[in-house]
Amino acid sequence: MISCFKPFILLCSVFCIVSCKSQTIISDAQEKNSSIINDTTFVNLKEYSQDFIYDMKYATTDNFLKAKVYDCAECFLRLKTVTALVEANKKFIKKGYKIKIFDCYRPLDIQKKMWKIVSNPEYVANPAKGSIHNRGGAVDITLVDSNGKELDMGTSFDFFGIEASHNYPNVSDEVKQNRIVLKTIMTNSGFNSFDSEWWHYNLKSGLNDKVSNTKWDCK
Repeated sequence: MISCFKPFILLCSVFCIVSCKSQTIISDAQEKNSSIINDTTFVNLKEYSQDFIYDMKYATTDNFLKAKVYDCAECFLRLKTVTALVEANKKFIKKGYKIKIFDCYRPLDIQKKMWKIVSNPEYVANPAKGSIHNRGGAVDITLVDSNGKELDMGTSFDFFGIEASHNYPNVSDEVKQNRIVLKTIMTNSGFNSFDSEWWHYNLKSGLNDKVSNTKWDCK
């Protein structure tokens, strides 16, 4: 009887070990899944890539408002926008360029502050409706070469004239080519261009996200 009982005990022990290991694996998987970030969550681009150049204009007075409206220079975007932007930048890097960023997500309170300074919908989106910047799906960008020099795009950032349009014909061949490179890779990476502003790109899948006033801490 005892000799028959020993194999049974051994079998139970093996089953217990396998079961415990299975529970551990399941627990680990659940822990990983619980830490997955929703693709509409706001995240800091710097935490996902170190391959961008920054010149956050509205955190300085070097902008058309002539006023600093951000407390600090950070580029927050929804995760899906960051993912698409990082992939686009990888394509630029293969060509010897990098994305330089002028503006990213803009909290609604900042939009209201900008509107108070310049209450003209031709220059600033009315905060009553909000813009794609307020949804975390827009970026204002240019390209720099391997030496960090900006490519010639024909106008400066936030130049509000017909010369800044993608379709403006009276620019040099170099400018046309630079704009084409920027637009081609961005549109192939899930973004839409904005006809009158060569620097502005919207994530296609972010157009229906809600306007947000989410803010970040300045360190």
